[in-house]
Amino acid sequence: MSQREGSLDPQADSSVSPLPHLEAKIRQTHSLARLLTKYAEQLLQEYVQHQGDPFGLPGFSPPRLPVAGLSAPAPGHAGLPVPEQLQLDAGALAALPPLLEVVRRRQAELNPRAPRLLRRLEDAARQARALGAAVEAVLAALGAEPRGPRLEPAAAFAAGIFPAKVLGLRVCGLYSEWVSRTEADLSQLVPGGPA
Repeated sequence: MSQREGSLDPQADSSVSPLPHLEAKIRQTHSLARLLTKYAEQLLQEYVQHQGDPFGLPGFSPPRLPVAGLSAPAPGHAGLPVPEQLQLDAGALAALPPLLEVVRRRQAELNPRAPRLLRRLEDAARQARALGAAVEAVLAALGAEPRGPRLEPAAAFAAGIFPAKVLGLRVCGLYSEWVSRTEADLSQLVPGGPA
C-alpha cells in the first residue's frame, strides 16, 4: 500500500482512498461550517442594528466582557494538531446554544418587535448544536478521543440594559468567531484544501 492511500493528503487521488465516507463527512461538515459562517455574520449585523446607539456608530468599541464558560479561540489554536483544534471547536460549539438562548430571551424583552432577530438567535443555537455534532462525528471517524463531559456554561448576564446588550453582542461575536474557526480548521482536512 502506498503512503498516499488512505491519507487525507490533498495530493492523493481520492479514487484510491479507502476513506470515501470520511472524506464525504469532512466535506459536508466543512460546507455546513462555511454556510453558518455567513449566517453568523448576518446575525451579528442584525443584532447590532437592533441595539440602538452607540452600537451601530462608527468607532464604537464595546468592552470585551468575559463570557462564563466560553472564550475566543486562542492565538495558538491554529498551531495545534487538527484533532485538538476540532476538539476545542466542538467544545465551544456545545457551550454556545445555552448562551444564545439567554441572549434570545433577553432580546425578546428588549426588542419584542424584532421577530427576525429572535428567530436568527434561535436558529443560531440550533445550528451550533448541529455543527458541533457534525464535528464530533468527524472526530469519531478520525479516531480522536472524545473531548470529555460537556459543561453547561453559566448563562447569568449582568443586570442592566446596556451590560446585557454588550454581553449579547459578545456572545454573537463568539458564535461568529468559533464557526469561522471551525470552518478554517475543517478546511485543513478537505481533500484539495490547504495542507
